Parts: sequence; C-alpha cells; structure tokens
Amino acid sequence: MPRLADVVDLLHAWYPPGTADSWDAVGLVAGDPSADVARVMLAVDPTTDVAREAVEWGADLLVVHHPLFLTPVSSVAADTPKGRTLHTLTAGGCALLTAHTNADQAVSGVSESLALALGLTDLAPIRPAPAGPLDKVVVFVPVDAAEAVRTAITDAGAGRIGDYDSCTWTATGEGRFRPLDGATPAVGAVGGLEVVEEARVEAVVPRGRRTAVVRALLAAHPYEEPAFDVVPLADPGLATTGTGRTGTVEETSLEAFAARVAAALPATAHGVRVAGDPRRAVRRVAVCGGAGDFLLDELAHSDVDVYVTSDLRHHRAAEFLEHDGPALVDVAHWAAEWTWLPAVEARLQQALGDRVETRVSTRCTDPWTFRH
Repeated sequence: MPRLADVVDLLHAWYPPGTADSWDAVGLVAGDPSADVARVMLAVDPTTDVAREAVEWGADLLVVHHPLFLTPVSSVAADTPKGRTLHTLTAGGCALLTAHTNADQAVSGVSESLALALGLTDLAPIRPAPAGPLDKVVVFVPVDAAEAVRTAITDAGAGRIGDYDSCTWTATGEGRFRPLDGATPAVGAVGGLEVVEEARVEAVVPRGRRTAVVRALLAAHPYEEPAFDVVPLADPGLATTGTGRTGTVEETSLEAFAARVAAALPATAHGVRVAGDPRRAVRRVAVCGGAGDFLLDELAHSDVDVYVTSDLRHHRAAEFLEHDGPALVDVAHWAAEWTWLPAVEARLQQALGDRVETRVSTRCTDPWTFRH
C-alpha cells in the first residue's frame, strides 16, 4: 500500500498548495508521512463528528476542503473544539490534509465539480488563473554572429513555449552606426558610418529568467553596445484553471433549472433560493463553489443567464439584480462544495486502484439544521 507521503504528493500534484491564496492554510496538517495508507475518507469540514466517523471507519487519512486551523490558535487541548478534532484523529491514527483555495481553481476542482454536477458543458473559468509572466527579448546582431547569440539565450532559458524549446524568430535588415572617440568597434572604424547586415532575433523568456538571458546575450554579442529590447507580454487568459466556471445547458426556464440544482445537490435546510423571473430562459450558466459574491461585479454585465453560488448577502444581491444581469441561485455552501468529494475519490481510485479504499462522507456539516 502507498505511504502517506505518496498520497500527499498525488493530491498536491492535482491541487498544488502554491496556488492557494496567501491567507489560506493548506497541505498536510497532521500525520506521519512514512505511515502506510489503506483507507482515505473525504469530507468538506473537519468537525469532531467527521473525525469520529473517519476513525470509526478505520481511515488512515482524512482529506477535507475547509482548514481546521485557518486562524491561529493558542491551544489544541482536547477540551477545545479544534483540539477535540485533532486529538480524535491522532488518537485513531488518522492523518489530516486540507485542500482549500488550491482546490477551488483547479481542473477537477470545486467549481468545476459543481458545474459538472449541474450538467454544464463547454466549461471555462470565469476568471482564468494568471499565466506565468513572460517577456520577449529582441536583439540585433551581425548575421554571422546570430547563431552564437541564439544558442546563448536559449541555453540561459529563453525560447521555451509549452512542450517546445529553442523557439526563436529571425529576420534580417540593415544596422547603421558611427563609432565615436573612445569606442573599440568590432566592425568598422572610429568616425566612419557603418552599414551592417544584421539579424533581428526574438525569443520568449519567463520573467524569472530575464536577467540571466540578458547577461548571456551581452556576453555572446560581438558589439560593445548591443541593441536589444525586453518587452513584457500580455496574459492571453487561456488558462483552463481559475476562479469559478461558466458553461452551457440545453435551454430551459429558470424555474426548471433551479429544480435541477436542487436535485443535483445534497439536501440541506438552506435549500435553493432563487432571485429572478421563473420564466426566464437559461442557457449560459456561471457557478462558483463556496462564497461567490466577490464575482458579482464582473458577472453583472456578462452574457450568462444565471449565477449559482453560496452565501449571497441581501444588499449585494439586490444591487446586482438592479443591473438587469443574470438571475441568482443561492445554495448551501456545504452542498455546493460537497460535489467535489466524489471527483477526488474517482481520481484516487483511478490513480491507486485497489491499493487504497476510499469513502465520501455524507454527513451534512452545514451549520443550518432546520427552518420553519
């Protein structure tokens, strides 16, 4: 059977901790990385009842979405709420791992799982994750020295695009210059106007390699004062990861779509709240697992017909509807994020086969327990 460290590495490959928000607390919370893992349970919240369920089932690892220690604590004594959860797990030999905002944006993450649970197709992020910053380096070099400069900059990290390396572009033209007193020209003489056939060489550079590439360019270039540019490149916004998801459904009414949402999500006392004309046509849908009112402003004038999320507040929802934008469907926070658990379970089963047994907790940990 795999070690805990192996399962953690797998989960971190799917939901990289480095993509979590700066305020978040994700990763392995408790457990011995060298311990064997035969059973993994998945849940939204690390409550004491969930911890007891994991231990009673014999889980070696509990994977949760919400952090146990999102805010600092000064004690984990067993007579404190968080301490009870931690002591229940550690006494039962069960490790704890959190995947929170790093799981929100990922492929097969929380928002994507919610979108698929509601039957959306043609998925794309509402707010694509930013690509790694790129620059373009452009240098002008005598034609007979162009290959040396190309080799130098690509060896230093330029010219990598996706699964390709050594990617450069070259065109030729005339370079003109006059060496002045004090110059030691590689071509021509002081005081004389020179015309040289030069190559324009371009390559894309990860911003973190910019300095190294420029230094390599200068070292390989035959001129005392090479002409070069470094141009920041715009993010094309093509990432498949990112915040929320948009997608399409076969055209239906808002009332019928809300019924679909209610049927797709686990039942809660919160239920499904809808703001909009029940007869409104629904084709384009936006979703965000968890609290999603931070996306309202950019969705107000979008082409979506309805936005599904959680924890919408009265004034924000009312102001949003005044813009005659999408209808709103507000669902229980726990229910929306629970849709992610079966997706993680399926990935674990595919990756680990019968070496690890998995279980999705169906215990409702939504804080609202009943309504009149």
